[in-house]
Amino acid sequence: MTLLDPKTWQARTLSGGEYEVTEPATGEGLGTLTLATADDLAAAVAAGRAAQPGWARSPHFARAAVLRRAGDLFTAYADELREWLVRESGSIPGKADFELHVAAQECYEAAALASRPLGEVLPSEEPRLSFTRRVPVGVTGVIAPFNAPLILSIRSVAPALALGNAVVLKPDPRTAVCGGLALAAVFEEAGLAEGLLHVLPGGAEMGRALVADPGVPVISFTGSTAAGRAVGEAAGRLLKRAHLELGGNSALVVLEDADIEGAVAQASWGSFFHQGQICMTTGRHLVHASLYEEYVERLAARADALAVGDPYRDQVHLGPLIDEAQLTKVHDLVRASTARGARLAAGGTHRDLFYRPTVLADVGDATPAYAEEVFGPVAPVRSFRTPDEAATLAADGPYGLSLGIVTRDTALGLELADRIPTGIAHINDQTVNDEAVAPFGGVAASGTGARFGGAANVEAFTELRWTTVRGRPEGHPF
Repeated sequence: MTLLDPKTWQARTLSGGEYEVTEPATGEGLGTLTLATADDLAAAVAAGRAAQPGWARSPHFARAAVLRRAGDLFTAYADELREWLVRESGSIPGKADFELHVAAQECYEAAALASRPLGEVLPSEEPRLSFTRRVPVGVTGVIAPFNAPLILSIRSVAPALALGNAVVLKPDPRTAVCGGLALAAVFEEAGLAEGLLHVLPGGAEMGRALVADPGVPVISFTGSTAAGRAVGEAAGRLLKRAHLELGGNSALVVLEDADIEGAVAQASWGSFFHQGQICMTTGRHLVHASLYEEYVERLAARADALAVGDPYRDQVHLGPLIDEAQLTKVHDLVRASTARGARLAAGGTHRDLFYRPTVLADVGDATPAYAEEVFGPVAPVRSFRTPDEAATLAADGPYGLSLGIVTRDTALGLELADRIPTGIAHINDQTVNDEAVAPFGGVAASGTGARFGGAANVEAFTELRWTTVRGRPEGHPF
């Protein structure tokens, strides 16, 4: 049973140039796909607008059934899809399994949206029925990145479809199979009608075209803060909604009373999971001065003990960075940080795209790898002396995505979290967490607030309409 055959994986012919899908661990070609053009986008939007009204009018249980079948198919084809996630995106198998689990759950949660009450009856000064109702936006545009390609596509695609919309999905071309074509194949087999989901692989130019298309009133974008600013600016000029889930430089605060071994175990996962290529990655380790030296020593020992290599052929903890450009960015930030006085406690080296997990001690405000989002397996560690200082340090900087606080005093952890503006906070856990039932998003430079999960999805992918009904038309003063 095969879902994705490179010979037939693009059922609808696109008109752009060919793109070779490669395995970052080896550079080996995995197949060739065709990129989309502006003409392909226009055709997809037109098809989506034609198919969407019928889909929106279909019974809620019919839409829910398609979403439930899609969720089942992510499990049924798990072995095949896992291989694509490992080979195309550089995921270790455990991370691929997590993506597949979340993808199935996103579909099941989205299925429940189809029958969710979508309005309320309002009081009125007039003799009439007055009510609100949530209606589909029409065609939703989804722009997804490379780092968690399946999750970051499905968590917009599934709820948008369940709520009666058509979707145009632009995956990153580096992960266009596991983050795009896989979804198209799953939903086709699940029985989704033709014209409702279009996958258009392409780069930034295709993303700009999707945002600018007048037939796409809502954009769901996940990516860097710089790109998100451009998307938000372009969407704002066109008076269309853009839901932006952007970068982060999340802090893990380790208070004086913390179990240091537990804190280090959390910290290692938070900084090194998927080579640090996650928006929620623990980018700043803020550790009480009394624990600082031992924390650095233990975290460096853990980093040195982690295996880095080909996740498809070897049993490893970290796979490759996605490409040479990302490797250069990470290594340049590490070298610039040591040049500014940071102490290299572990890592800082690489072989091909395999970057060793790196611990930087004695960092400060001017340390590039501390001040900026690295998007690589780098853990900058800094000390503090009081909870007030920790709160100030954690709140400093442009981002506000995730936060972790490690303490035996959970009440103190909650109180401290209230002083640090983020969209997500975890007490006695690291910063990288995701569940299909939970809202997700950041504040400030990390995005435009929580979306995904339940009511947040309804607000994201529908419009609120006010409707009144009178028994008969009545006259007015003139």
